[in-house]
Amino acid sequence: MLAQQKQEIIALFQAALAPILAGTSLTPSVVLERPRDASHGDAACNIAMQLAKQLKQNPRELAQTIVTAVLANPAGKGLIEAVEIAGPGFINVRVSNAAKQAVVNTILAQGDQYGRSSAGAGKQVILEFVSANPTGPLHVGHGRQAALGDALSSLFDAQGYQVTREFYYNDAGVQIQTLANSVQARARGFKPGDAEWPESAYNGDYISDIADDFKAGKTVSASDGQPATANGNVEDIDSIRPFAVTYLRNEQDIDLQAFGVKFDNYYLESSLYADGKVNSAVENLVKAGHTYEQDGALWLRTTEYGDDKDRVMRKTDGTYTYFVPDVAYHLVKWQRGYGQAINIQGSDHHGTIARVRAGLQALDMGIPQGYPDYVLHKMVTVMKDGEEVKISKRAGSYVTVRDLIEWSGGGDIAKGRDAVRFFLISRKADTEFVFDVDVALKTTDENPVYYVQYAHARICRILENWGGDVSSIAGADLSALTAPTEATLLATLAAYPEMLARAQSELGPHQVAFYLRDLAANLHSFYFAEKVLVEDEALKLARLALVLAARQVLRNGLSLIGVSAPEKM
Repeated sequence: MLAQQKQEIIALFQAALAPILAGTSLTPSVVLERPRDASHGDAACNIAMQLAKQLKQNPRELAQTIVTAVLANPAGKGLIEAVEIAGPGFINVRVSNAAKQAVVNTILAQGDQYGRSSAGAGKQVILEFVSANPTGPLHVGHGRQAALGDALSSLFDAQGYQVTREFYYNDAGVQIQTLANSVQARARGFKPGDAEWPESAYNGDYISDIADDFKAGKTVSASDGQPATANGNVEDIDSIRPFAVTYLRNEQDIDLQAFGVKFDNYYLESSLYADGKVNSAVENLVKAGHTYEQDGALWLRTTEYGDDKDRVMRKTDGTYTYFVPDVAYHLVKWQRGYGQAINIQGSDHHGTIARVRAGLQALDMGIPQGYPDYVLHKMVTVMKDGEEVKISKRAGSYVTVRDLIEWSGGGDIAKGRDAVRFFLISRKADTEFVFDVDVALKTTDENPVYYVQYAHARICRILENWGGDVSSIAGADLSALTAPTEATLLATLAAYPEMLARAQSELGPHQVAFYLRDLAANLHSFYFAEKVLVEDEALKLARLALVLAARQVLRNGLSLIGVSAPEKM
């Protein structure tokens, strides 16, 4: 049922409870849940069972008093068809057909706004995802982050939040020097396997591409920041380093563009040092009294905040451990006004959560205890031609996002992007995922994205075969929509806004993919059970309105996760 209808029913229950609770201090919340068995009705409430003991009444008798008052209330006319008592005191509500059918006109009136809410209006949230080291192409793990992060960002946007998508570049540290050394070795004419090749070097073909462009004196630029121009001097490591970083940031920009993901801001780790943010955070932790010196190192008492042991902040050589700039970075997020911050990262980052949160708590700046939130995802295994794929020639040791997009679309980037984005959010983030390229290429029900997109295309074909003016469908008499498959489809359409709100609050964008598959299944079932273009004009218009509403919700849901809704397949 629609959210407004749900609130109206809750109000009927509250009105029924008012005289019952008069003279008591009880202020219970009325909660409506969907029955596990659809035959029990459209909503269930256990309020009588909750209150019976406190009111010293028999729960079924109390339920009967509530039901009688609900049915007697004229505000429920046209909304409620029946209210029944089941078991020890459950109250089951059956909504009228007219109330169920009302969702169609609501969808047609609201269009692409259907499902959106203003619940988060005035609140800011920052989502950080991908955040790859600029040392190579994006791998499939980054792809899962991109799909999850972008879909989750869209879910927050749909709830009215002011959303910032941020990419944090770890452009400082040992890995950047390794990149520079790798490019320099290639520029000098060495390759993997040569005696002169650095043991820790990156071995992918992309290193050779960077070296060739550096020697050619080319200029490269990323989505933000200053362009880098190579001077061609293979001995100038200080020129190679920024050129290689900018080159790979640009390559990652191209990968993200192919994936259809855009960021509002890019934040460089190096800026935390340049702007003194890291030193300032450390100084504040020392002043707060949560640090101590031991064995020539500076330690943070993270055990005071639930960590299993205290952690070194500044090593004996004067350099900071890796979680210190993370603390500084998240302090900056808080200071920028983001009351909620969400990080989408691989499960290998699990150990950093307690340390970062402990560091933020130890600053004594009023940052909430659970700040930031984390969505950790597990590995992606890629299967192609029935075998696991582990190596990409371009990357040297892993499958890249661009590889996956190209393979999954059979060379069609748009088709591949749809498949990869849908597949990578179609499981809970904390479950391992097997991405089967062979399935992504199938044009059968076995391919979930094809299955959902085909439902949309099927509706488009129905409307095309009809050939009428779509605007004439609005206001159609919907009373004929009473067949079982029609009732199921109506209920699924009505559930969309509540599903979006739940997916956002639970940080679970996989719920959108689940919902779209259910909606597609119910549309296909309806299509095979009931003919749309019948001779009965009233019934035909009613069913056209129903499929038009279904098409709108399919479009809304697919758009939210960055997947297209083709009109022909």
